[in-house]
Amino acid sequence: MIENIELEVAKLSDIDGILALQELYLVSNLSEEEKVAGFVTTPFSIPQLTEVIGQQGLFLAKDNNKIIAYIVAAGWDFFNQWPIFKHMTTLFPNLTFLNFDITTTNSFQYGPICIDKAYRGKGLITPLFEFMRIHLVKRYPLALTFINKTNIPSTKAHTEKLKWTIIADFHFNNNNYFILAYDMNQPVS
Repeated sequence: MIENIELEVAKLSDIDGILALQELYLVSNLSEEEKVAGFVTTPFSIPQLTEVIGQQGLFLAKDNNKIIAYIVAAGWDFFNQWPIFKHMTTLFPNLTFLNFDITTTNSFQYGPICIDKAYRGKGLITPLFEFMRIHLVKRYPLALTFINKTNIPSTKAHTEKLKWTIIADFHFNNNNYFILAYDMNQPVS
């Protein structure tokens, strides 16, 4: 793990740094070669970031006060403004994971997560995820997310490093996605 990394719940003063990191790895800004290393698909605006920060659903890693990673983690009410998340919630009645009845009240949407490429592969994902988990476990027993099947680095990081479980897949807007679930009561080992 990288030394001197600070983990924080985002504040409004962090928005510019979050937008700068988002801009670097937004799928629409990357070449096909760059996409191979991983990408984020959901662009957030200042009002959207303000809203999720107000819900204490944005978690950061900083190196010398520079934002090097973020995780967005919020309820479905926030994410339903995007059609793909609204579609995903319609699939919940047909999904199973452990003993959970998957609902919009006992689960939240985890992600996107974005890590500066200079810090990837150095173990940052685990403490950042655990920091988020500790902050949200009392509100939500279950985390859900989806990953584009072409985003192999993200799928590997979540299933191998964080031990998420792929529970289904779906097709939306000419793309194929995995749905993953995580029991929030399980610390990352």
